[in-house]
Amino acid sequence: MKLTRRDFLKISGAATAGLALTGIGMDLRPVEAYAWELRTKNAKETPTICCYCGVGCGIICHTDAKTGQVIYTEGDADHPINQGSLCAKGASLYQLAQNPKRSTKVLYRAPNSDKWQEKTWDWTLKEIAKRVKKSRDASFVVKNEKGQTVNRCNGIASIGSAALDNEECWIYQAMLRALGIVYIEHQARI
Repeated sequence: MKLTRRDFLKISGAATAGLALTGIGMDLRPVEAYAWELRTKNAKETPTICCYCGVGCGIICHTDAKTGQVIYTEGDADHPINQGSLCAKGASLYQLAQNPKRSTKVLYRAPNSDKWQEKTWDWTLKEIAKRVKKSRDASFVVKNEKGQTVNRCNGIASIGSAALDNEECWIYQAMLRALGIVYIEHQARI
């Protein structure tokens, strides 16, 4: 075998590096690998949409099959918008569901008050319905200046969320149009 100067330097360099690594405590013997069980092994996967901005990135939400609690979220690789990638807010979406400081009660602050009060969901939904009806009744227009029947509500407007998919948007806008609301917009278009 003919050994060139270049081959000699390569071999001696590799041997020196190996001895140096062994000398500082690195074990160069083969390592036995092991695998642990994934926490999402028996989880239910549900595709959803990120709630933070108007882009509408796809997310897969993993929920525990027994408790129904969110255990992990990740970008949806099959989603046409983000193709699995997420921004910092979308990547931290798991913390929105699993956060001990998350508000779980309805808080209401009366006009001109500086204190928040805890209210029940029944009270809250009735109050919202009452205020929508009051505003609709006060601003409902049956006929315009020309005498044409228009049946519209000018006192309420709606801006939809990018977190809604097409089916949810359709149901939402159908409800708004049933109330006579004509000022309907969607965040994804803005």
